[in-house]
Amino acid sequence: MPLSALPRTNTQILWAKVGSLALVQGAIALMWVIYNLYLVDLLIQAGLDQALATGLLIVENLLAMVMEPLMGSLGDRLQQQLGTRFPLIGLGAILAVGAFISIPLAVVGGWALARSWVLPLLLVLWALTMTIFRSPAMSLLGRYAFGTRLPQAASILTLVGGVAGAMGPLASTQILNWGPIVAFGLGSGVLLVATVVLRLAAPDSAVADEAQEPDASISNADVSLLALAMIFGAGVGVSLGFRSLMLLFSRVLDNQLPNSNASLVLGLIFVSLAVTAIPSGLLAVRLGNRRAMILGLAALAFVCAAIAPVQQNIAAIALAIIFGSAFSLVSNGTIPFALSLVPTPKAGLGTGMFFSGGAAAASLFSTFATALRSLPLVVSVLLGLTALLVAGGCVAGAPRRSNVTLKASTKF
Repeated sequence: MPLSALPRTNTQILWAKVGSLALVQGAIALMWVIYNLYLVDLLIQAGLDQALATGLLIVENLLAMVMEPLMGSLGDRLQQQLGTRFPLIGLGAILAVGAFISIPLAVVGGWALARSWVLPLLLVLWALTMTIFRSPAMSLLGRYAFGTRLPQAASILTLVGGVAGAMGPLASTQILNWGPIVAFGLGSGVLLVATVVLRLAAPDSAVADEAQEPDASISNADVSLLALAMIFGAGVGVSLGFRSLMLLFSRVLDNQLPNSNASLVLGLIFVSLAVTAIPSGLLAVRLGNRRAMILGLAALAFVCAAIAPVQQNIAAIALAIIFGSAFSLVSNGTIPFALSLVPTPKAGLGTGMFFSGGAAAASLFSTFATALRSLPLVVSVLLGLTALLVAGGCVAGAPRRSNVTLKASTKF
């Protein structure tokens, strides 16, 4: 039987390949959890000012803002020239693994220069290496699922990312008890294994018909500047809205609910994100990705407005669950939204522009986070609502691309 005669449902999502991509997403999330948990302690052990942590995060995100679309575009070029993005993905992952494990070694190993410039340089270098492969890797989602099923495929990435993210608030004590060598070694090992699995799950071999390469006539298709601006704006809005909400929850739990278990409540956000990821993906397929994202953003806006006056633990827990559930609708849709606005050969650029917007928001938020903690809650509420409104406007107002159909493919 020819492949074209097979039921379309069998090839709408290449689940094994999506699963391997989800492992990479989980490894990335886990490494950032470990990094954020140990950053201040490592700086102190190296005899550096802990206030340097904020400056490092700002610099790292500013670099990511430039590097994400750049590396995404480089991955697109390799895809067209070599038929694979993996040389860039593999190189970036190997460099990231080496830089990550070198961070604790520079401190625990007693390198004298770590007190001056080696440790800060390694921290920035690691963050830079992470940008080399993230956009090229995540853009593969558009090759592993058809356009209308992309949110369902992305739900696996959200599920794994939510589980990894939950380790921050729920398993921070255990991770810190491991010590930096073990923790950073584990993060490095997980990324290395995930990269190998990704490579094995998607060899450079094509199957006919459903898994063909995009037509050569669109290989140099123009990219709309408006579309890229909307992708970038959505990245800014989603990231800034999420960070504002996390800050709001943290402040409410610390100041208004001092007897609450803050780690448990914050952990519930990520647990809810993971648990609802797959149902949210199915809902997005039914409603349409943009509608699902706007629904999620509207629910997040409700949580943003409702959390400030909370005085009871049960209300905080309920809102945390709503927060995670709503954000799963948004998170599932982000990469599919970016991919829907660019020609298939420019998938890396589209993905990179979204991550670039997220990095810009992270840099901006890090700059003012300390000040926000001392200002009235209403300021953070207004910031969160504004960010979510920007994200919703970008999602709703972005142009629609109908001339290019995304196809599932076994090739990188």
